Amino acid sequence: MKLLLHFFFSTLFATLLLKPIHAFKTSSYVVYLGAHSHHSTSYSSLVEQAHFEFLEPFLGSHEQARDAIFYSYTRHINGFAANLDDQVAAEIAKHPKVISVFLSRGRKLHTTHSWTFLGLEEEKGLVSSGSIWKKARFGEDTIIGNLDTGVWPESKSFSDQGLGPIPSKWKGICQNDRDPQFHCNRKLIGARYFNKGYASVVPGGNLGPTFFSPRDPDGHGSHTLSTAGGTFVSGASVFGFGNGTAKGGSPRARVAAYRICYPPVNGSECFDADIIAGFDAAISDGVDVLSVSLGSEPTAFFNDSVAIGSFHAVNNGIVVVCSAGNSGPVESTVSNVAPWEITVGASTMDREFPNYVVLGNQMRYKGESLSPQSLRKNTFLPMMSAADAKAANATVQDALLCKPGTLDPKKVKGKILVCLRGITARVDKGEQAAVVGAVGMVLANDLSTGNEVVADAHVLPASHVNYGSGLEIFHYINSTKEPIAYITPSKTQIGTKPAPLMAAFSSKGPNKITPDILKPDITAPGVSIIAAYTEAQGPTNAAFDTRRVQFNSVSGTSMSCPHVAGIVGLLITLHPHWSPAAIKSAIMTTASTRDNKLEPILNASNTMANPFNYGAGHIRPNKAMDPGLVYDLTIKDHLNFLCALGYNDTDDTHKCPSQPITLSNYNYPSIAIPSFNGSMSVTRTVTNIGSPGIYRARVKNPSGVSVSVEPDVLEFKKAGEVKSFRVLFNGSKVGNRGKEYVFGGLVWEDGKHKVKSPIVLKWSS
Repeated sequence: MKLLLHFFFSTLFATLLLKPIHAFKTSSYVVYLGAHSHHSTSYSSLVEQAHFEFLEPFLGSHEQARDAIFYSYTRHINGFAANLDDQVAAEIAKHPKVISVFLSRGRKLHTTHSWTFLGLEEEKGLVSSGSIWKKARFGEDTIIGNLDTGVWPESKSFSDQGLGPIPSKWKGICQNDRDPQFHCNRKLIGARYFNKGYASVVPGGNLGPTFFSPRDPDGHGSHTLSTAGGTFVSGASVFGFGNGTAKGGSPRARVAAYRICYPPVNGSECFDADIIAGFDAAISDGVDVLSVSLGSEPTAFFNDSVAIGSFHAVNNGIVVVCSAGNSGPVESTVSNVAPWEITVGASTMDREFPNYVVLGNQMRYKGESLSPQSLRKNTFLPMMSAADAKAANATVQDALLCKPGTLDPKKVKGKILVCLRGITARVDKGEQAAVVGAVGMVLANDLSTGNEVVADAHVLPASHVNYGSGLEIFHYINSTKEPIAYITPSKTQIGTKPAPLMAAFSSKGPNKITPDILKPDITAPGVSIIAAYTEAQGPTNAAFDTRRVQFNSVSGTSMSCPHVAGIVGLLITLHPHWSPAAIKSAIMTTASTRDNKLEPILNASNTMANPFNYGAGHIRPNKAMDPGLVYDLTIKDHLNFLCALGYNDTDDTHKCPSQPITLSNYNYPSIAIPSFNGSMSVTRTVTNIGSPGIYRARVKNPSGVSVSVEPDVLEFKKAGEVKSFRVLFNGSKVGNRGKEYVFGGLVWEDGKHKVKSPIVLKWSS
């Protein structure tokens, strides 16, 4: 945003006139100063010194400034992270050249068959000539970076067999100075760790040796990175389930790991100061794509480390893909909402790991599990509700949730225990059941999780059933004197319909920060995803789990995000000159809102999903490589967007327009109107990146609103040609209109391409 290297010296005298503020209790803050005028590491020491000199007058001495600053962002992002008193931070924020000062808050992490489901290969592993895999050479030599918990370098997913030399543009390192057993290769070409922000919030600030390595002790980072760019590994499975060839979206890409997340402190694993350091390094190292599966409650963009980091990355031509969050199905929970990010929701695919709960009345209820253990075939065992197994000092509700210490072993031993989903982790409920002597567990969904069923590697025979089945199982228990049941072994099943379904956990719009920008942008597979894992943890990541696996099945928007990052890698290999915005547009405008039954995509509650669940729809990689038209954006467009939000501090490189753009006219591939007064228009511009053609507009009107397009025919005579159009909205506010959003769509068609944009609209109050 600002080219500020010169600023330190030109304003140093004025800064020295400030009276030092004597700090007492300190917190970790990020001081954000914009962009550097240089992109060279040779200036790093000069910038670092300038940061010390800037802070010195606020603290009283150069030594105190040096002690306070624990990161200087010296490459592309300009600023520093420091331990500061709140009053000092407030004074720094008043400085005219400071864009923002914010606490280094914590953020949460948001895991074989999915590529077949997405059409990149056929069921028997064959890759057709029309697949983007074939045309994009499997993402050859694209560099995918991952900001996460690190990487397990020994995983077969990161083997460099068959790869040539490391691309010459790569400037990164393999930071193994404190872990000599950690090795990079021609596949895993770089790895770094950033832990100073984390250390600043750990009581005592002392970290053990495992914190000074890019090695992944958690599994999350290995899983996400291998999903985006892991190589082909045959015979991958989780305890024999889902057996097949594991691979990432860009299997011949090079990958780099940036460890910025660690064991939770106060409920958070990743801290802003480390996140910005990771972005700054990745930009300088030369990545093409960044996959970021973490987030928090949305906040103003200049107080948001992911928004800041991704802004600088995108302005350097790097595509940034982010997870939407796991706080669904509640509305307005979507995170990572900056318009220069690709924000990804999570949905299911057509693979299940089904088993059945068979009751004494011969009713059978379908569930799922990846537990390697099974009960004796067709042998009924006593069954009870966890509510009836409560310990003397526990509440019925806590016992029903199978919380630690709430179950009575004398009541449970030898029985199948039925637990309610919620509050504690699914696999932890199974552990609690096993601890008190249960021989099996049925995990029943609550109303909020509906039909979303997840296959987990439980530590005892188990079955996860949906809400309706759970109600009937509880009814059977409560109406039967001696309830009995058995659980059948799980198996792998392909071809499930309908699919995709939106995952109940997938965070939803509207966008809290800028409701004029529809978020999420897209959905991709994020339920029961099998990919590489750490061997430092068991598949449940629980202390009690001593099992070890090379691959694990994990669910979350953390898993859907790297699917899109892998597809972005393919698009970059195929179209290296496309901008980040063009790539996003290609992905969004070619997405589908239909499932494999050709019906509208549903939610986990079996109701129809909408753009606040899936954005533009479910990703279709083979369509994205030839979208016809794209909605492109430049750095200037992003800056004008920020001007429209009131961020009007500028310098010689960019001046906000005297009449800022309206947010509705920001050239986004979707259209969101959060405050409709009965009549308005929005402007969009499309660029032809295909062959010459004549496109005609087709609209689907939102309920109660008439939509028209001027002009409704666009003729393109050559590639690169740009044309603008207006979308006009008219309606009358009657009845109950205005309480809820209504949905529609715009499609440009030329007989070969369908360039689709969702429309969301709400009447003003």
